[in-house]
Amino acid sequence: MSRGVLRVYLGAAPGVGKTVAMLSEGHRRRARGTDVVIGVCESHARAYTAALMEGLEQVPRRTVEHRGSTLTELDVAAVVARRPQVVLVDELAHTNVPGSPHAKRWEDVEEILAAGIDVVSTVNIQHLESLNDVVESITGIRQQETVPDEVVRGADQLELVDMSPQALRRRLAHGNVYAAERVDAALANYFREGNLTALRELSLLWLADRVEEGLDRYRTDRGITEPWPTRERVVVALTGDAEGRTLLRRAAQIASRGAGGELLAVYVTPPDGLVDARLEQLDDLRRMTVELGGTFHSVKGEDTATALLDFARGVSARQVVIGASRRKRWQEVLSPGVGQKVVEGAGEIDVHLVTHELTRTVRAPWRFGPELGRRRTALGWALAVVGTAVLTAVLHLTPAWHDLPLEVLLYLLLTVGTALVGGVWPAVAAAVLGSTTINWFFTPPVHTLTISDPENLVALAVFLLVAVAVSSVVHLSERRAAAAREAQREAAALAASAESLLGERDQLPALLRQVVEFFGVDAAGVVRRPTVRDPWQVLAATEGFGVEAVQDASVRAPVDDTTSLVLVGRVVSAQDRRLVSAFAVRVGAILRREELVRLADAGRALAKDNRARTALLAAVSHDLRTPLASIKAAASSLRQPDVVFGEQDRADLLETIEDSTDRLTVLVTNLLDMSRLQSGAVVPRLAAVHLDEAVTAAAALLPGGGRVRLTIDAALPPASADPGLLDRVLANVLENALRHSGGEVVVAASATADRVQVRVVDRGVGVPEGAKETIFAPFQRFGDAPRGTGVGLGLAVARGLVEALGGTIVAEDTPGGGLTVVLDLPRHEEGSRSTDGTEAPTVPDRMAT
Repeated sequence: MSRGVLRVYLGAAPGVGKTVAMLSEGHRRRARGTDVVIGVCESHARAYTAALMEGLEQVPRRTVEHRGSTLTELDVAAVVARRPQVVLVDELAHTNVPGSPHAKRWEDVEEILAAGIDVVSTVNIQHLESLNDVVESITGIRQQETVPDEVVRGADQLELVDMSPQALRRRLAHGNVYAAERVDAALANYFREGNLTALRELSLLWLADRVEEGLDRYRTDRGITEPWPTRERVVVALTGDAEGRTLLRRAAQIASRGAGGELLAVYVTPPDGLVDARLEQLDDLRRMTVELGGTFHSVKGEDTATALLDFARGVSARQVVIGASRRKRWQEVLSPGVGQKVVEGAGEIDVHLVTHELTRTVRAPWRFGPELGRRRTALGWALAVVGTAVLTAVLHLTPAWHDLPLEVLLYLLLTVGTALVGGVWPAVAAAVLGSTTINWFFTPPVHTLTISDPENLVALAVFLLVAVAVSSVVHLSERRAAAAREAQREAAALAASAESLLGERDQLPALLRQVVEFFGVDAAGVVRRPTVRDPWQVLAATEGFGVEAVQDASVRAPVDDTTSLVLVGRVVSAQDRRLVSAFAVRVGAILRREELVRLADAGRALAKDNRARTALLAAVSHDLRTPLASIKAAASSLRQPDVVFGEQDRADLLETIEDSTDRLTVLVTNLLDMSRLQSGAVVPRLAAVHLDEAVTAAAALLPGGGRVRLTIDAALPPASADPGLLDRVLANVLENALRHSGGEVVVAASATADRVQVRVVDRGVGVPEGAKETIFAPFQRFGDAPRGTGVGLGLAVARGLVEALGGTIVAEDTPGGGLTVVLDLPRHEEGSRSTDGTEAPTVPDRMAT
């Protein structure tokens, strides 16, 4: 059953006439003979709307008791049972009474559409989920009833119902929208001219994106190859707190401004995998992301800003949406926040800082972001503190073994070691502690911070500067070495993947196995769904991957508009996320190549069918008309009352009719056999067939069959074949040999352990080596010469029938000139079974199949 068509009238504001447009459309379709009913429509005491509802059948609504009141809702079951062609359903964003089968009316509509019924519905622009915050900021009223943008964007037909703000206010003043007692309040609040102008602009912008998508499809369908802008991808950073809903709506609005915009929500987790946010909040944000038509991703990273930018670059996003800082200003002075780091490192990426209700209201924890891993940083701090204490104790206990220059070098060595382990900040701490310790314990006067010798003061200052400089260089070198190792790892992985895939016939499963091994995840798969309403379809997957795991997968990398690479198991780090995107690109290339192969195969099949049709038309126009013309001429002659034919003339005319009829029967039979073979309708019933009897019977029915000479041993074991089909094969092969040979045709046979071979030998003109396969093609005669009769199907039918019997047929040169056709058939075994599962008979059965 095909899905119904959804038509939506999108209102720029309440009262513009979308319900009237829906009812008018219903009357137009009813006048054209379409079966139209009203599923649900509220007149709101508007006389004109109530009048339009007259004349259209209304499906009785379902009554629901709720808190002591009796309410009515759309009865989906009654609509489906009534099965009209079109149903009118008003107010798509309506929230159903608790206890209803669906929470929202748009879900009711989805069920009706799935039943194959067309739906005409209405919705106002302020009810779109992505515009909820914007409408509230314009009108001061938050809409409680919303509908996901994907539902409205997925409508087959979408029409804007609009009017100027001045005209709408006049309608309101005339009482055509609300009752008289509500008009003044409405004009002074929601229906202010500025509000209506802003809502109108939102409607036009939102609908313009939908029009651009349609134009893009139009260009694609007609092969217009002019370049289009890259698909807009918007990454929104989530912390798992309450401001996430605001950020998601704003990001969805930005993504919807361009045709086919894509929303990607990202939550960054620490490397240990522990989630700071509450799981229920993350699940709520995940569901909201799906409702807005986006995808939710979790990535690991030491630094949130770096991980976010790595992810954005990995998916080729051009815009990043983050919330305004929740930190106090003095905290930002001491340490830059995530927003500042993202702005500084964004480069070519546009960054949107969105204010929200929690801006600068909650104190965020302040900490240095570790860059070499928490464990290494902790070891560095421990080495700075404990190492300084241990070195000081050792030097203090052995004063005679060293002097100040050696002591400075030892503390410098400790600082460099700390930089190698924990990075720059622990090394700076080690340098400060070391210089202080040298001053206190080893620089006269000891046990004071006073330095008596200015030279020692310079030495300590130089020590501190050298320690900080060396630790910074060591730290930077370590970071670059780590980046180089990561780049080498990525390059090696991609090179190994490309090399291993070269020899794979089925590349997509092989690539998924590589992904599982490389990232250490549990399973991986490639899934596709045309829209958010459709279920996921698994195109390829590794063992253990289920479609139910897609929603909560740790990584979902987009391949194209409808396809994603999904990883199930551990959360992938932000650095590896770029590599995941590279694998997703490779998945896309494999899918495109497979699609091109399918299109090429389909094209070849269509070309072959076209050639067959052309040849068939040529055959019908000549070879089939020739015997018909002979029959017509002979019959017409015999029916002439004024001509008296002698006995011999009558016999000749009757023979012409008979020969032409036989020839026509052979042509039609071959055509029917070829049609059965091409449609796969031939199902052989195997039996034991003695070849000497089969060849004798086939030759007896052919003109010139007396020229067939058998050299078949009577003790030859029987072949396993369908008697009727084998008769057709032998008749076609013998007829072809007799036509092209002026002398006798020899038929010989031999047997091996499990095969029986028949050789039909003629002494005709033969066939060149390059044309031996061509003679078995449909509608082909040797050289396609017009000489002779037939449509060139005899040997083609013979090959098709032999292959249906499990055998082969080939052509060879006859020594001394001519052609030998070799039939190779299975040998009959006692107790063998036919293809339909019944016991194969052991006696010949010459009835045609």
